[in-house]
Amino acid sequence: MTPQSDEDEVWRQIVASFNETAERDSAEQPWPDSENVPEEPTRRVVRPPEFHEPGDLETESEPDAVREEEDEGHYVPPPPPPLPRLDLPTKLAWVALFGGPAYLLLAAMAEWHMEGWALFTAVAAFIGGFVALVVRMGDGPPNDSGWDDGAVL
Repeated sequence: MTPQSDEDEVWRQIVASFNETAERDSAEQPWPDSENVPEEPTRRVVRPPEFHEPGDLETESEPDAVREEEDEGHYVPPPPPPLPRLDLPTKLAWVALFGGPAYLLLAAMAEWHMEGWALFTAVAAFIGGFVALVVRMGDGPPNDSGWDDGAVL
């Protein structure tokens, strides 16, 4: 027999046994018995209702132990630090960066007649604001980084 006819025979067997049900006992399992996970009954968690009726005095006063148990796994992050104050040149650069294209968009939507100097000023403001922000970004380490500035390649 050729390898091709063996392969054809294997495929015929696979197709013929496609609709047959597989019945296996534990001896024919492809994994060891030590990896079988025992079936555990599902656990059901019953929680008290979230709301209390106004006339029910017993449910309105929860013991402190119950409140502590409910809050035990809850993480509340600290408030974020305040944003840094921007100086005047940085504020002007941001206004120029967004103001130039905003003016052009508004003028185009309102179909205003725009002079050449207005177009030039809007485009120059956008480019100038971008350049100013990039130049002010700085590429050095922060001032409080200390003497060890990490790996230097």
